[in-house]
Amino acid sequence: MTLDIYKFDESILGVSTPDPLRFAFAKKHSAHAGGSATPIAQDKKLNLFDELMLTEGKKQDKRCLYIHIPFCRVRCTFCNFFQNAASRKLVDDYFEALLCELKQKAKTPWAQSGLFHAVYIGGGTPTDLSALQVEQLGKAIREHFPLANDVEMTLEGRINRFSDEMFDRALEGGFNRFSFGIQSFNTKVRRSAKRLDDREVVLERISSLSKTEQAPIVLDLLYGLPHQTMDVFEQDLHDYMSTGAHGIDLYQLIVGGDAPMLNLVDKGKIPPPATTPDKASMYLAGVEFMEKHKVKQLSVNHWARDNRERSIYNSLAKTYAEVLPIGCGAGGNVGGHGIMQHRTLETYMGSVKRGELPIAMMTKQNELEPIFSSLKAGFDSGVVRRSLLPTFMGQDTFDYLKPLFSHWQSNGLVELSEDYLTLTIAGSFWAVTLAQSVIQVLNAEYFEANPQARPSRPAHHPHAVKKHA
Repeated sequence: MTLDIYKFDESILGVSTPDPLRFAFAKKHSAHAGGSATPIAQDKKLNLFDELMLTEGKKQDKRCLYIHIPFCRVRCTFCNFFQNAASRKLVDDYFEALLCELKQKAKTPWAQSGLFHAVYIGGGTPTDLSALQVEQLGKAIREHFPLANDVEMTLEGRINRFSDEMFDRALEGGFNRFSFGIQSFNTKVRRSAKRLDDREVVLERISSLSKTEQAPIVLDLLYGLPHQTMDVFEQDLHDYMSTGAHGIDLYQLIVGGDAPMLNLVDKGKIPPPATTPDKASMYLAGVEFMEKHKVKQLSVNHWARDNRERSIYNSLAKTYAEVLPIGCGAGGNVGGHGIMQHRTLETYMGSVKRGELPIAMMTKQNELEPIFSSLKAGFDSGVVRRSLLPTFMGQDTFDYLKPLFSHWQSNGLVELSEDYLTLTIAGSFWAVTLAQSVIQVLNAEYFEANPQARPSRPAHHPHAVKKHA
């Protein structure tokens, strides 16, 4: 069976252009690539989850724990995932329910049958917990879950109100990696995005935390924000270097849904975000900056200048690793099934108080998910390896996709060799689009051959979407 790529349109194939970095595709639509899945009937989801949790998993499989803290004091203008404004009583009540769920899931045979290699506390703004709660959460995780001895435990948060006490208590609780959504150091850009602190405050605080050398300090920067010109973005990169922070993510701004930024632009209150070609230019500037300063590239959008920064969760969550979700709005996958928890606090906390699992929906993952996960991980790392791809309908997947890979090579997006597909800088900018295109091609081919297997709805992303995505 040979792949006929010419039955697919430019949204899959891209276009031939002298400038593939900026114009290979119209625009990037999503922060993550994803496949498709079949929904589980609502009256069967809880029993199914119980069955999965009573089954011991494969000990050699990699696992992650994702815990969601669904609060923010202020909604950033680019954020499409805002859930709840933080108040002390609401956070305290939620934390009590969260610990209850954590302990309940930790007792299960599945949770105790294998090691967890990465833990990620995301949001929302996890640092809206109190310093004591952060310590208690870390200790509860370490007490109740079997963790790998080199486990990466990440606490995500804002610099605003991230005190020395919170840092010390987080370390005492066992957190060994800290991720801060800086987005931009520039005060004008930050104010436009509803970030809370000025440039000087952020620079001083990140520098202070980095100098302790207690744990990797990792920053998220967005490119393409309103008021963020190329000069501003390049200064952001220099500011990152000046702080001594150990790692950095460079994420393209993607605004959709009901994010406030769109309304503000429509009303003329802020300038529009950068165009896709302009964002491509910023990405190129970022890559060249990191190369110039010898900062090691870990993936298409992550760099580290300290060997302690490993970015394990970010890498594993894009593979076929299982992710156990805990908390309101958390998502994950276990035993070939996607899991999404209740997104409203009232429903979530009501379920926990009644002793019920707070699961809103479950899906059965596509039979091709192992292939999709390997492809997503490869495109994210910048290299797709033949040896890591499961077979596709009895054929070598790498060979089957070669017509598409060759087409992309002629368009300047990849370099193709016998066993490896390596992304160019242009391909790295479009990595999610390329991964999604491959998934769509394989899905189309598989369902053409197996129409009875076609799912009825798309799958949710296998873990909660970070606010910078």
